[in-house]
Amino acid sequence: MQLKKSLEALLDGEADSNDTFLEINSGAGGTESCDWALMLARMYVRWAEKKGYTVELQSETAGEEAGIKSAAYKITGHNAYGWLKSESGVHRLVRISPFDAAAKRHTSFCSIWVYPVVDDNIDIEVNTSDIRLDTYRSSGAGGQHVNTTDSAVRITHHPTGIVVTSSEKSQHQNRDIAMKALKSRLYQMELDRRNAAINEAHDNKGDAGWGNQIRSYVLQPYQMVKDLRTSFETSDTKGVLDGDLDALMAATLAMNVSGKSRADAKADEG
Repeated sequence: MQLKKSLEALLDGEADSNDTFLEINSGAGGTESCDWALMLARMYVRWAEKKGYTVELQSETAGEEAGIKSAAYKITGHNAYGWLKSESGVHRLVRISPFDAAAKRHTSFCSIWVYPVVDDNIDIEVNTSDIRLDTYRSSGAGGQHVNTTDSAVRITHHPTGIVVTSSEKSQHQNRDIAMKALKSRLYQMELDRRNAAINEAHDNKGDAGWGNQIRSYVLQPYQMVKDLRTSFETSDTKGVLDGDLDALMAATLAMNVSGKSRADAKADEG
């Protein structure tokens, strides 16, 4: 009961109740990472559907041989951002490669970005002189549904270097979606600035492994998903990849409430 109250308290943040944008980008590892990005997309969509949230694909770039290079979703539902905000960071996969004829073990990386959808009552000003708007043709995974017009939209925000895209609707709709995504990213930057002291305290723990890595998913030589910030781990890799993420997310939320990871708590008990 105490944990539930703590989690609910943490979800009382300024934007926690908002809908959210979720971006997935493949990293080092080529085709392997593109396939890993597709696996992560499936994992988060399944998680959201289990929560009863609505998932809308905003844009997607197919991998050259398999999977996806990137994808962006809008997830709509109460506390969608509050739950997903702790997923931002680098996710690492270790497995026997299905693309390697020698059946060698490979390591792949993908980055996740999560930021809240800006409410209509939050005013984020974007100067037109600060952005560049490009239109282009796009295709879905596997080269299907090729647009015959330049309906996809890319907005680049020069002061911050933020780039957002939308390609699943008409050009007018894609422009509105991309602009809203840009404002949401800028709002997230403001939230990060306000929480800089808290974020710095967590970053200084050094638990995140390589770079901003937050979680490892190991499928070979053993089965384990471990969050490197909280030390929470589970051998139910299939369940996690099917969207059973609540326990992992709850551990991070609880750590943010207490300021201690599971390892810290055990050390205190000892």
